[in-house]
Amino acid sequence: MARQKLADRLSLAETVVAEKRAAAERLAVAGAANAKLDRAEANMRAVEDHAKTLRAALAEFDEQIASTERALADAIAQRDRDMVAEGIEAMAAAIEQAAPGFGAGATALVEAVTKSTASMPEATRFSTSVEALRREVLAAADLICWELRSAAVRTRAGNANAAFPAPAEAEQPPLPEIERQLIYTLNPLLWREGGEVRRAAAFALVGLPKGLLPVALRHQHVDYLNARRVQTLMHVHGSGRFQGEPDPDDPQLIDLDLLAAEGKESAEANVA
Repeated sequence: MARQKLADRLSLAETVVAEKRAAAERLAVAGAANAKLDRAEANMRAVEDHAKTLRAALAEFDEQIASTERALADAIAQRDRDMVAEGIEAMAAAIEQAAPGFGAGATALVEAVTKSTASMPEATRFSTSVEALRREVLAAADLICWELRSAAVRTRAGNANAAFPAPAEAEQPPLPEIERQLIYTLNPLLWREGGEVRRAAAFALVGLPKGLLPVALRHQHVDYLNARRVQTLMHVHGSGRFQGEPDPDDPQLIDLDLLAAEGKESAEANVA
């Protein structure tokens, strides 16, 4: 409403300016006396100055409106980001609250075997697997909570791309027929599964076939999730979930199948 009134005043002033200019033009063409021309010019300048003042006021008014609209849009966007960030933080808190229950349940399963007076190889293997899984899950829970809270901070700051990265297309679910170990890579790796070459970037969580785990550990190309250095590397590099596969021509790629074959040949040579 206020802007419209100001715009109407400016429109009226511009009409008067046009009329004063036309009047001054007519007097000049008719050869009017200098005194009349002086008055006409003075009147014309006065209405021009008034119109100029109104134009500036209207431009300032429009800028104030635009600034208010930008501030409102920013406030709405920040509110939306805060809501998303709060949801992410709530997820992290829920994981933290649930993790101890999982750990306690897994520990109870292990103790059901280790504290028993009976002893069976199957039960021992079961308890060992459960304990390894417990350590991995708790380490992974710590990592995902850290990543979620980092994502929440980035989301609040407006860095939505970093907060919601698209999963890498190269990431594939582990094949069910291959027994795997969740492990953290220290170098870019490659291996083969059923004729398909699999590659993993350095500093990433991968499900490595257990048959390749000993050689990868022996050569310091991977380490367990609960290893101290892995915890540090995770905080520095993250989990690597959203990294793509390394380039096939990457000279740093470690061929685990080749390492395993070389180790087997060396062992056979020593036996011979």
